[in-house]
Amino acid sequence: MIAIDTNVLVRFLVNDDPEQAAAARELMAAASRQESIFLGREVVVETVWVLERAYRFSRARIADMLVELVAADGLVIEAADDVAESAAGYRRGSAGFSDLMILAACRRNDAQPLFTFDQQLAALDGAALPGGR
Repeated sequence: MIAIDTNVLVRFLVNDDPEQAAAARELMAAASRQESIFLGREVVVETVWVLERAYRFSRARIADMLVELVAADGLVIEAADDVAESAAGYRRGSAGFSDLMILAACRRNDAQPLFTFDQQLAALDGAALPGGR
């Protein structure tokens, strides 16, 4: 198995630099035929941040990309169930993707509630404001 960094995944997804995008597509195609590609949670979270901030993609568009990545053959995504769950919440809500990934990890590890000062996150099931337990 090989792994790719955020910049390779972003080039693959947005195709904004022809040379780097071609190299990313080639790597993804060759690796998915020969061996799996690992995407760490941090790469997924960082990719969402880049797509939001640098490319101004909508939540729906980003969520669609995440769902496609989770379903893609040849990709091994760390905590893929968390990514899928967080993508769904991200599409329909106001909480940030990274916050949703944190909450999903807490659920997976039976560590709840997640105490936070983030009002939007605290409003979600499994999270709470300190003192509001």
